[in-house]
Amino acid sequence: MLILAIFLLASTNRVLNTATTTNTVSFNGEGKVFAVPDIAAVSFSIVTEAKTSKEAQDQNSEKSKKVVEFLESQNIEDKDVKTTGYSIYPQYSYPRPIPLGAESTTYPDYYPSTPKITGYQVSQSFEVKVRDLEKISAVLDGLVTAGANNIQNLGFQVDNEDELKEEARAKAIENAKEKAAMLKKQLGIRLGKIVNYSEGGYYPVYFKAEALDSRGGVGGGGPSVPTGENEIVVNITITYQIK
Repeated sequence: MLILAIFLLASTNRVLNTATTTNTVSFNGEGKVFAVPDIAAVSFSIVTEAKTSKEAQDQNSEKSKKVVEFLESQNIEDKDVKTTGYSIYPQYSYPRPIPLGAESTTYPDYYPSTPKITGYQVSQSFEVKVRDLEKISAVLDGLVTAGANNIQNLGFQVDNEDELKEEARAKAIENAKEKAAMLKKQLGIRLGKIVNYSEGGYYPVYFKAEALDSRGGVGGGGPSVPTGENEIVVNITITYQIK
């Protein structure tokens, strides 16, 4: 009898739990917050080629030193300049095939059949954060002058995105609750407690770079670089129990 009672109690509890999780309804919510960026992140590389690996590294190091000195002259702090990659690659010359039917002695430059190392390429990649957006054009121009020969990316960020994320999350929750209240009224159902909450992550969206007011662009002696606006988006899902 004791075993039977325990079995019936467990079965009843399982049925109740199943009912609680089965009779549910979920609502999606989306929150958006707009912000003007206050930091620029520039990714660039210094690429150098020379006959030997040492020559390529020495020349690249000299250029890197000039680039860092230039950034210091722009009052960019050490914490905002970092090396993101360093590589050394051999450079090859590849033989061409001998014309069909020709003798190899007639085309000595086409041999040997294996590639030859003709030199080395050294590449050092950097990422720098520019906190004074008025300097972006001057920084881009100065980097190239100092020795950076590959500007790979320029992006604009908001320094404290956590606060914007919290604001967007609050809007997303409010949006989901509004949908719940509307459906509750339309269907005449009663919603119980919240049994599940999930957040699909957030992401910044960069746009509106072509239509700016006095807030939104940087110029100067170098290239014109509009900053645009960032859109922080948070998506959430709230699940209610239906009474």
